[in-house]
Amino acid sequence: MNVGIHSIAFDIPKLYLPITTLAEQRNIEADKLIKGLGLHKMSFSDVHQDVVTMASNAALQLIRQENLNPDEINRIYIGTESGVDSSKPVGSYVLSNLESVLGKGSLRNCDVVDLTFACIGAVDALQNCLDYIRLNPSKKAIVIASDNAKYDLNSTGEYTQGAGSIAMLITANPNILSFSNAVGVATEGVFDFFKPRRIINKGTITTSNQNEEWQGVLEEEIAIYKEQPVFDGQYSNQCYINRITEAYDHYKTESEQQGKIYETWTNILMHLPYCFQGRRTFIEIFAKENPQLLASQIGDSDKDKLKALSKSPEYLSLVKEKIEPSEIASGQVGNIYTGSIFLGLLSTLCYHYQQKTNLAHQKLGFIAYGSGSKSKVFEAKVGTNWQSAIAKANLFERLENCIAIDFPTYEKLHKKELKTSVIQPSEEFYLDSIEKDNPVLIGARYYKYAD
Repeated sequence: MNVGIHSIAFDIPKLYLPITTLAEQRNIEADKLIKGLGLHKMSFSDVHQDVVTMASNAALQLIRQENLNPDEINRIYIGTESGVDSSKPVGSYVLSNLESVLGKGSLRNCDVVDLTFACIGAVDALQNCLDYIRLNPSKKAIVIASDNAKYDLNSTGEYTQGAGSIAMLITANPNILSFSNAVGVATEGVFDFFKPRRIINKGTITTSNQNEEWQGVLEEEIAIYKEQPVFDGQYSNQCYINRITEAYDHYKTESEQQGKIYETWTNILMHLPYCFQGRRTFIEIFAKENPQLLASQIGDSDKDKLKALSKSPEYLSLVKEKIEPSEIASGQVGNIYTGSIFLGLLSTLCYHYQQKTNLAHQKLGFIAYGSGSKSKVFEAKVGTNWQSAIAKANLFERLENCIAIDFPTYEKLHKKELKTSVIQPSEEFYLDSIEKDNPVLIGARYYKYAD
């Protein structure tokens, strides 16, 4: 029995900052970001948007395009590292939002949960739901990746920001992709990228030496949460390389395959924290699989030879054929954490749909990564009806209709200084208010749907 992705939908903010604008303001040579990293646009959330609205919009679009009845949906599993609460999951907000449109109580028997492991959380959600459908082939599940990749202003991660959500319908006998059972895994507990609770002394805020109550806090310490991560770019990149190469080797063992298995993949889908990350890191696997070709490169050291190999005709041909289709949307959106690998999947499928490629029965390879750190490698086979499902996506057309913002607007949005939306919500969910007065509902977030 085949199990996998039957249909796919997405939601991306309508606003974006041109990378050329950011480069000019930060005194960075634009070509270093465009030609060096593949960046063109950076999607950015409006005042009324967050991971809940994006997840809800993507899910509703998926339900409508497939004409699903709510009682057909048995699971909504969400991968995110941008939760809006430390206890109440994004999934519960999404369920409430969907019921506000589909009917109160219409999803009462639907199981919802969030899975968090940095950028690989949605892959974990996907595999959990694949196993569920294998055991319950008459059921349907929705997997949603929803994240807001936000970095500090003037930081080295600023130009890799982005936001968006991808929703996928998981069923037996799917139209788009059927996944293999084998999965390669590599995990190590490291601090390459994380979002800690940052502790400050209450007196720093109250300017008092006494531990007086402040905003209901009795503890002397106050924990502050920032959307922006603590990270070490070079170390994180090395962890990425280590985990994906280990997981790739483990996948060979688990799938009982030998040789260069990437050659059996028509396309390679990787986590793309920036557009060219995949092509820059897959070279490590390519070199390991082609030791003689590596040895023939000109260079005094292994590092020099690896760099030469990355510019070789053999590797550049692989990049263009197997990786480049996944980069098209990434360059127009930016990093969306858990959704990046699935945005790459959608980009690849939409590219082949436009090219009228016969993808049916072809294999796609997935190389996922999440900081902290973990990688998973697995593969899927394209279904015979993939084109009819992808025809509904209109990915590239919708990205073309996004609206550029100027730099002052970007900075105000980043600092949350704007109180009204740049574009008023229309045919989408939006954050209406956050409770500030009721003591038993402080911080509760209320959403509405704008017709």
